Amino acid sequence: MAHRGIIAAGHPATVEAARLVLADGGNAFDAAIAGLCAACMAEPVLVSLGGGGFLLAHRGRQTLVYDFFAQTPRRRRPPAQVDFRPVHADFGTATQEFHIGLGAAATPGVVRGLFAVHRDLGSIPMARLVEPALALAREGVLWSDFQTYIFDVVAPIYRARAETAAHFASPSRPGELLRAGDRFRAPELADLLESMAIEGDRLFYEGEVARRLAQACDTEGGHLTLEDLAHYRVERRSPLAVDYRGHRLLTNPPPSCGGILIAFALALLEQTEPALLGYGTPAHLQLLAAIMEASNRARLESRLRDLPADSQAPALLGGELLARYRRSLLGRYASLRGTTHLSIVDAAGDAASLTVSNGEGCGYLLPGTGVMLNNMLGEEDINPYGLQRWPVDRRMASMMAPSLLLSPDGTVTALGSGGSNRIRTAILQVLSNLLDFQMAVEAAVDAPRIHLEDALLNVEGGFPEPTYGALADRFPEHRFWPGHNLFFGGAHCVRSNPRRRLLEAHGDPRRGGASAILV
Repeated sequence: MAHRGIIAAGHPATVEAARLVLADGGNAFDAAIAGLCAACMAEPVLVSLGGGGFLLAHRGRQTLVYDFFAQTPRRRRPPAQVDFRPVHADFGTATQEFHIGLGAAATPGVVRGLFAVHRDLGSIPMARLVEPALALAREGVLWSDFQTYIFDVVAPIYRARAETAAHFASPSRPGELLRAGDRFRAPELADLLESMAIEGDRLFYEGEVARRLAQACDTEGGHLTLEDLAHYRVERRSPLAVDYRGHRLLTNPPPSCGGILIAFALALLEQTEPALLGYGTPAHLQLLAAIMEASNRARLESRLRDLPADSQAPALLGGELLARYRRSLLGRYASLRGTTHLSIVDAAGDAASLTVSNGEGCGYLLPGTGVMLNNMLGEEDINPYGLQRWPVDRRMASMMAPSLLLSPDGTVTALGSGGSNRIRTAILQVLSNLLDFQMAVEAAVDAPRIHLEDALLNVEGGFPEPTYGALADRFPEHRFWPGHNLFFGGAHCVRSNPRRRLLEAHGDPRRGGASAILV
């Protein structure tokens, strides 16, 4: 079954930008670049040129991870001089504290990552790849119900500064943020993308944009300097490779910890038979919860977050620590944050799995650009030493885990998720649904999920009713959600095997997902 590409992402406009590039003869990596630029308009709460991310690029027999995640600043200002404050996001069923202000912004990597990938793997000029995003920024994106819900969740961030509130203001409802049915335009972002396509990433890291950012931080309480921006580099890494039931998973390696924790969980899960327990039964979900609990403990015990690149995988996957946690699970299962993702496989079988994040945004809009800066220094999940105690000039760890699954019959599956600490549990459950329960991609992504952290079990609606009573008895600290919710991630997934006439793509409805297949 010949095809020109399959795509799954977090918004129809993101998918359409990637589709247009594939239709023009671009490859998966061209399409990923175009999709990411478009997502900055279509999914502005989740991704920005002021954030960071990872691309897992599979071409032929080679796979490489591009790490363009946030870097801690080269110096730390005294706390009294820093713009840094808490806000609370309201998910409806749960609240979560975030920290914003210019003092929460780490060195962004998205722009440098885009150009590094383009230089290495691109086949179409950058000016062509940004065209879909330019059209969105100038003509506008129609705001959806899902985007309205996200804005309601993080509204304190977007009302933190008058200029930010004005940028994201509803054109039809004075004093309110964008609502469903509004059209969001950002001509300044279009001008920036157009200029970068001509001048390259130096504009952002050494030119006028860099000077504006450094000046703002100097006068308004941020840590970043021109030196931070000029010294930022994209890291190219070999992926972490692990086997699960005869399939090879390629995922994000250390120093990020999402991929290694997924690998650890799969190593535990492989010693069991989830399919024999029945999907969604109390025994099945108690097994998953026990594995999540073990992964959380192992993360702390192995000091996973404190170690440099390439030193964590053997310690966590190859020794007594894994064996001990495997033993601890035997017999137990019977009783027992803003991110988006693009998955693309092109006609040649090359695959791009791209996860990007702006945190939740720090509330500061860089003047004249339409770019919201990240708040990675305000994310507790990736600051193990404590807020405002980060080590200087270090690539930050992340839960982001863009992944690729290579099956013995030649099937290629690209997937990843947003969702902060829920990224790894979302990907784990989708993988198990695909491989243990033989679900199709749509069913595997849409199936309800659980997440266990700090003894609190979160459970989505959609499981058999008796399951909830059994879980309430087993987990005194629990929260049952009424249905799907973006809290549980957004796992956009594609699967391709033309020889088997298998083409599947599905964007996770929890985060407004969309998909396309070009034949």
